[in-house]
Amino acid sequence: MSSNARGLLFIVSAPSGAGKTTLVERLVEQLPNLRMSRSYTSRLARDGEADGVDYNFVSRERFEEMIAAGDFLEWADVVGNLYGTCANDTERLLEEGFDVVLVIDVQGARKVRAAGLDTTTVFVMPPSFGELEHRLRSRSKDSEEAIQRRLQVARAEVAAFADYDFVVINDELTAAVDRLRSIVVAERATLQRMWGAVETIVRTFS
Repeated sequence: MSSNARGLLFIVSAPSGAGKTTLVERLVEQLPNLRMSRSYTSRLARDGEADGVDYNFVSRERFEEMIAAGDFLEWADVVGNLYGTCANDTERLLEEGFDVVLVIDVQGARKVRAAGLDTTTVFVMPPSFGELEHRLRSRSKDSEEAIQRRLQVARAEVAAFADYDFVVINDELTAAVDRLRSIVVAERATLQRMWGAVETIVRTFS
């Protein structure tokens, strides 16, 4: 059951293979009232992925129609595949009082910030370049060329960590989820967020 207050918007970014999606999925399991935005993508589903669960899988033609209609809060071309966040889906969840996490890349985060939305941003850093390469190779059936492109993009993306409010190093999954959880919990307790509830309590002291 969501609260009456408008939800908070979080952005979690990381290079491909750093584990951002897994971290957020674990976090959503632990925290009530938190939802992970489900992106649209033009790429084919990988083994074990389901439409409407992991992503909204659409054709490239349909994706481009949505771009033209202005349906996306942000979208990006990532190694030849299109990924985007539906503006209406996100706004509906926020209005219903859910806190929403956008799991998006550095390009997408810049677009959301440029739109002037109030967000809390987190960059997930892999423990090393070597570990990131290992994770990419162990999880993916991508070609060597595609892996090298992802690694090249990662080199540029890690330099953007200073643009974010928080950094979480994903060296061990449970510990990294705990760090991410502490950020969300703290943001929920800011004075701005708690103002209405606190005013109600203060009035009982009059």
